[in-house]
Amino acid sequence: MPPQSSDPALAAYQAQFAQQGYVVLPGVLDSVTRQRLIGQIQRALEPLLGPAEFEADVGYPGSPPDRHAPGGATPRRLLHAYARSEEFQALASQPQVLAVLGALLGDDVQLSQCHHNCIMTKHPGFSSATLWHQDVRYWSFQRPELISVWFALGDETAENGALRVIPGTHLLDVQAQRLDAELFLRPDLPENQALIDGAQTVALEAGDVLLFHCRLFHAAGRNHSDTVKLSPVFTYHQGDNYPLADTRSARFPSIAITGDVSGSMPNRTVEINGGQG
Repeated sequence: MPPQSSDPALAAYQAQFAQQGYVVLPGVLDSVTRQRLIGQIQRALEPLLGPAEFEADVGYPGSPPDRHAPGGATPRRLLHAYARSEEFQALASQPQVLAVLGALLGDDVQLSQCHHNCIMTKHPGFSSATLWHQDVRYWSFQRPELISVWFALGDETAENGALRVIPGTHLLDVQAQRLDAELFLRPDLPENQALIDGAQTVALEAGDVLLFHCRLFHAAGRNHSDTVKLSPVFTYHQGDNYPLADTRSARFPSIAITGDVSGSMPNRTVEINGGQG
């Protein structure tokens, strides 16, 4: 891991991430940037600009049984976010986020095109719940040391399905018998329920950014609001943490993210520049 940063803000984020497995960066994206990104996403949803994953595809609680069932063709994720426009590429290297990633991962930050790299589109009515899991369960890298970055384009609350996390679980070695066949945490086991009792909802205000470790147990509820929740998500790793050959993680090459990953935290929100895409 990188040495402790000399910048006080970055050092604080390093300490919190090491202990809790996640940090929240407040007010990173301004309203102009958010509205521009929201406009792009809305145009990609109607008419649908794929590739996309649908609610019927995930098999989570509340998911329709197939795409022909009511709500089955509801988009859950717009895939390949990085390749969709210059603005999403700029979002993936947002200066404040990149500074924190540099403190947590080191100078050589790479974006995986195989994991996340999407826009979560949690719709009212047909959104499914996500059970307790670690993202690394289906990822294949030399080291389980990846960080996902979740951008809140609107407020995220318990009502509209904000992420819930179990702080510190990125440090645990959970035995296989505590997971079900799909590698979700089994809530029927007392030792697991003790973990779940310590869960916290990560409420985000519009413009906030959540960074969380790939081994952190997290879950999310359904969207009970009347508005689609839009959340771009990217996953990053160190340049020397290679995906294993012939696995899903190696399907597409990672992208080196350029920018200042070794300096101090920017002291203001930076607007993302770029075309409409």
